[in-house]
Parts: sequence; structure tokens; C-alpha cells
Amino acid sequence: MRVLVIGSGGREHALCRALRLDPAVTEVHCAPGNPGMAEIAEQHQVVATDGAAVAELAGRLNVDLVVIGPEAPLVAGVADAVRSAGIPCFGPAREAAAIEGSKAFAKDVMLAAGVPTARAFTCVTDEEAATALDEFGPPYVVKDDGLAAGKGVVVTDDRDEALAHARACGRVVIEEYLDGPEVSLFALCDGATAVPLQPAQDFKRAHDGDKGPNTGGMGAYTPLPWAPDGLTDQVMAEIVLPTVAELAGRGMPYTGVLYAGLALTEAGPRVIEFNARFGDPETQVVLDRLETPLGGLLLACATGDLAAHEPLRWRGGAAVTVVLAAENYPADPVKGDEITGLPPGGGPAGGAGTYVLHAGTSRDESGRLVSNGGRVLNVIGTGTDVAEARAHAYKALEQISMRGSHHRSDIALHASGV
Repeated sequence: MRVLVIGSGGREHALCRALRLDPAVTEVHCAPGNPGMAEIAEQHQVVATDGAAVAELAGRLNVDLVVIGPEAPLVAGVADAVRSAGIPCFGPAREAAAIEGSKAFAKDVMLAAGVPTARAFTCVTDEEAATALDEFGPPYVVKDDGLAAGKGVVVTDDRDEALAHARACGRVVIEEYLDGPEVSLFALCDGATAVPLQPAQDFKRAHDGDKGPNTGGMGAYTPLPWAPDGLTDQVMAEIVLPTVAELAGRGMPYTGVLYAGLALTEAGPRVIEFNARFGDPETQVVLDRLETPLGGLLLACATGDLAAHEPLRWRGGAAVTVVLAAENYPADPVKGDEITGLPPGGGPAGGAGTYVLHAGTSRDESGRLVSNGGRVLNVIGTGTDVAEARAHAYKALEQISMRGSHHRSDIALHASGV
């Protein structure tokens, strides 16, 4: 089985790694990839949002499956182009990917499907935004209606800041604040059937103690020792399956991964957002724990055979990932700083139970590994429980050097019992 992974970040490196570990996968290709992915997959240059170019590359490589990692190609309709070329593709079509591409569309789907979520208003003018902010009161939650690379959401007690964000975005969804711990649950879908992956928790704020601006995610861990019993079954029954059914009823069968970002409120799970792709960096820890070979699983989704696939198997223990970020991330990250202390092949860096995935790296003219994005590396630690996995991740992180870098020191701290 030959697989082409589209994307260049930590999530795509995690996908390539898991596919490489699948005995049935004989070739892994990545486009455009990154230096870390190039160590385990054959790298090709392509514009990820160019559907015709991606389909042509997939055909030329004679792959059996295309896996689209990031949201931008999905919203651009790249999956449609690949399927039109007769190649199985893991990732929703353009219409269904609007579940992430438009917050207003997602709210409409949830309302029609009876999915529990926050009350919200879609606003275009300053007057509409001001009215919505006053309706809900602080904390104010303002979301850019379109794609914003995980940084289009402002949660603040400052009304002026909330209004300024709404004005800068143009079209926003303003909603009531959902109080409670956040959980990420991925469900694999084939248009009719859906199966859940293991829940994870990520950390959106840039600094310790959940301070600072929202980012694309500064770390994650799984499993969640504090999660209520039956959480996954409840989310599938009340949120995922009704959403999949609603999209199918609209003539938009959902094929790929549906990412439900949840708040566990006193009234039960509520959807904060849907994404049309694997979450980053949660994917890095969830796939680490998945024992079922990934290639056949994703192909079953792409070909409508998920119902016939064997039940998923999971490794015991835990996984924690910590993001090493560039100077000034998330505002205007500095690029081009050399990265040292990385082991060949991505690990182990801090001994047994650790490895490193590349998220925003490149090679400069002299061949040095340098930063090329805001979130530069994902350092993964594994162990018998969250505490051990966390200790391994931070020990490995100590070996890596990059000028101006920063990371959170409290990833999975509460869950570890430390």
C-alpha cells in the first residue's frame, strides 16, 4: 500500500510516522513535507491547496491513498480533486469541510442536528457585534468566521478588545462562554459510519497557567485520567453521529476525521468548535497510543468500509507532547534560528520513551536545521502513566537548543498528579 500525506507540520509528521509503522504500508510520500518527515518518507514539492497539482502528483506516484493533513487544502476542495481522479482520499469534500471553514455554517449544522453547543450570533457590523457582546457579557468569546490557523479566537474580559477583534475579522461568531475543562475527541468517518479515537487534552494559551494569547496548541496528552466514565460514548451519541447524519442528509457525506473540541460543562459536554482534520498537537499523542495499523484504517474511511473494519486497539500507558515554539510566537515568530541537540531520526533525545516530530523546520543554504514557523518541534514522551510520560518529554526537551525559543512548563501537570 502506497500513501501520500499532504502537509508540512507536526501533525503530518505524526501521520507519516504512524503510517511507516504499518506493515501493510510499503511506501510513504509527503508533500511538501519538512526535514523530519523527509527522514521517513519520500518528499515532494507541491502547493498543498492546489487540487489539480496534488491529484497529478498522486497519480504519478500511483498511490493507493491520499491523506490530507491541514484544513486549508480541505476547505479549498483538494479532496474533491483527488477523488475526481479516481484515487481514495482521507479528508472531507469542500462542502463538508465548511464545518471548520465557517463557524456560522457549523453552528447552523449543530442547531439542525440538536447538538449541544453555546448560544451564538453571527455578526458583520460593529453594531451587531456590540449587541451580541452585551447579550452574553464577559468572558467574551469572539471567533473569526473563516480559517485562522488556530489563532482566530479571542476570549477576554475586555469588551474593547473583543470588539476590536470582531472589527478586524469582519464576519465573526460571538457566543456565550462555556465553562469547564476542554477535551478533544476525533472521530473517523466514512460518510455513514463513525468510530472514536482516544480523547486528549491540549493547551491553547501561550504561557504557563493558561495565560497569554491563544495559539495553535502548546502541548497535549492522552489518556485523560480525570475524564468521566462514558464520555466517549456520550459524545458519539449526542454530538458526532447526529452531525454526521445531518451532513449526509444535506448531501454532504463526511469522509475523514471530525474533530470535536468540547467543554465539559456542568450540564454535560458542549461543542466549542468542529474541525475538519486531525487536531495539532493532539494527533501526536493520540496516534502514539493507537495500536491498530493506521493505513488500513484510513483507507477504510476513504472507501466507505469502516463498518467492516476490526475494532480499534490501544496501547496502555500515556503520551505527552510539549511544543517548542519560536521567539515571539504566536504574534510574529522569528524564523531562521538554528536547532541543535536533536538525535538522528527523531529520537530518542532524552532516553527511552521519547522522540521528536518536526512542526516548523527547514534546512538553510548550508544544510543547518533551522526554525521555519511558530511551533517548531513536538517533543513526545511516553510512559506507564501521564507522570512518567511527562517526565520523559521534559527531559528530552532539555537536550534541544534554539535561540529565543520558549515552551510551557506545565503541560499535563495537573493530570500527572504532581
